[in-house]
Amino acid sequence: MSGNKPDGVVLAGIDESETALAPVRWAAEEARRRDCRLELFHAGIGETVDVPGKVAEPKATQLFGRAHRWLSRATQVAEEAAPGVRTRLVARVGFAADLLIEASRSVSLIVVGSHGLGGLRGAAIGSVALRVAASASCPVVVVRGRAIPDGAVVVGVDGDEGVLEFAFEAASSRGAPLVAVRAWHRALFDEPGRASAEERALRERIAVWAEKYPSVEIRTVAVRERSAARALMTAGAAQLIVIGSRGRGPVAGGLLGSTGNRLLAHSACPVAVVH
Repeated sequence: MSGNKPDGVVLAGIDESETALAPVRWAAEEARRRDCRLELFHAGIGETVDVPGKVAEPKATQLFGRAHRWLSRATQVAEEAAPGVRTRLVARVGFAADLLIEASRSVSLIVVGSHGLGGLRGAAIGSVALRVAASASCPVVVVRGRAIPDGAVVVGVDGDEGVLEFAFEAASSRGAPLVAVRAWHRALFDEPGRASAEERALRERIAVWAEKYPSVEIRTVAVRERSAARALMTAGAAQLIVIGSRGRGPVAGGLLGSTGNRLLAHSACPVAVVH
């Protein structure tokens, strides 16, 4: 899978909230699918205390405040979601976003919730999730909404091969259909046959990956839609939406571009951002 590191680690960022358990469940199931280790990662600033337990960190068995209880609870949730998954606890002192971005250089995938980890609680998307999704070195899944178990993997098709590889692998490992979406804008004078041309271009764009993953059922959606995010969110019942890390709209130079920002704030299912 594009962006995966050789050590094969799925890292779930958690804090001391019940909402952090949804990313743990998602990450545990993904680690089992990949047959790799799950790391439960907690970052905090403040007083530390000595506690028992198998915790990997620079200063051996130190955690902060109530973190040990939450990490233990997260471990239990991970084992319930994916029995037998290999789990490692990691606790570090510092700002969550900075530490997760640093960790992204040595893991395969980072999974976070749409809020928590010290983010702004009243915002549509937490500041930590937004920053990590924009700046990590590996793919990032932001768990929000509700993944439809038998839903499709929906992918926004642009020029990034890594996005298509991630999406096809995700669909294949889940036994899920894949919906490839291409949104195009209306020109001042649309030439005749524009819709058919866009559909052909989309099919040609994914043809190589369709050959590599013959078992994946594919549906293509080429739609005239100014908002790529809306096109992706309305493409059908989804368990995961996959996009690249940069948008192409008027604010494409922003953190994730308008498409990424809108999806992370409003998607009804988890969103994977592939770097």
